Amino acid sequence: MKAMWRRTCGLAVAPLVMASAVACGGGSDQASEGTTLRVIVNITPNLTEKYWNDLFAAYEKAHPGVTVKLELTGTISADAKLRQDLAAGDPPDVAQQITPTAETASLFTDLSDQPWTAKTPLTDQYAIDGKHYVVGVGEQIQSLVFYNKAAFEKAGLDPAEIRTMDQFTSAMAQLKKAGYEPLQTAGQWVTGAQFSMMADAGVLTADPEWTVKRTSGKASFAKSGYLPYLNRYKSWIDEGYLEKSALGLTYADGQTAFLNGKSAMYIMGSFFVPAADAAKKSDDIGVFTMPTDGAHPSGQFGNISNPYVVVNKSRHKAEAIKFVKWATTDPEAIKSQLASDGNLREGFTYPMSSLGTSVQQILDKAPSVLVKSGASQPIAGFSDELNKQIQSLYTGSSPADAADGLDKWWNSQS
Repeated sequence: MKAMWRRTCGLAVAPLVMASAVACGGGSDQASEGTTLRVIVNITPNLTEKYWNDLFAAYEKAHPGVTVKLELTGTISADAKLRQDLAAGDPPDVAQQITPTAETASLFTDLSDQPWTAKTPLTDQYAIDGKHYVVGVGEQIQSLVFYNKAAFEKAGLDPAEIRTMDQFTSAMAQLKKAGYEPLQTAGQWVTGAQFSMMADAGVLTADPEWTVKRTSGKASFAKSGYLPYLNRYKSWIDEGYLEKSALGLTYADGQTAFLNGKSAMYIMGSFFVPAADAAKKSDDIGVFTMPTDGAHPSGQFGNISNPYVVVNKSRHKAEAIKFVKWATTDPEAIKSQLASDGNLREGFTYPMSSLGTSVQQILDKAPSVLVKSGASQPIAGFSDELNKQIQSLYTGSSPADAADGLDKWWNSQS
């Protein structure tokens, strides 16, 4: 294949992790003075607080005088956490799981003069006006349908025969008849993300420049391939193939429900594999590429994994850059992060379960990896708006309403 309270200069601010032992308003890049790097990290069932602390302990050991402190996002996104800290005048040093856009690039350090960035995955695809603000550890693919092998056997289904959206919908009917919740979803960010994993595979394979066209006003959600996918998704809700009560579940709850066999299928990215491995369920779960009404197999909706940015207002910028270089180029740090979240990188291997191997095989057969970056990067905040509109389908909105809502929101941001 290819949170602790912090006082700054006498002012109490929102819950934040302790910054540096250096006096307020100062700051230093000299590790010998005792540098504390504050790093916003992505917390998931795989990437736990303990995982990050253990990983970064290796950096601290190799760099005496440097302490890495986690900035935990809680229920908000990493981007929202960063903006919160910046508004409080208390910038962190590094942020993980943020993708800069042309509108937000000024918040981050241009790493273009760092030669090591060229060796990181998808660096050119994520460039903005030829400049590199984000570097990553690997890449993920996300247009995947994981399935419960026992449920498929009971329902008499062959996953190899599910290639179109009609066949996918028919399989849900058979699984429901067999006594299973056909398709697992959840609230939080999961609803919108699953829709992207599904619809982008079809729409962007057919037209890789669709997002560019939407940005220039030459395409819309209401008059494109996205509307049929919205119609299809709403029909699944109406037929009971997606449970309305699932919106009350967290991401972890939904994942656990699928792992426990309560549901038959689960649309999710390759980062699901380590969770199945940890639950010792990998041999009981299969995976197939997302069905579409177009080319099969479609391109795989994918992205840079474990992305890191250096915050422009960092008080320890030089040391922050050294840290990000380590996180994305040190072989042991790379292997740890790849394995922890089921990610991939050319030239790096690690022991994989049968499920992980199956995901790798799907990637090997995919005609392309569809990356929403650079000119194809949606407007900042789009994922939150998409999530809102998809969830509105559960509470009475029509597919046309959702498509119109997405277009109105996009236009309002331009």
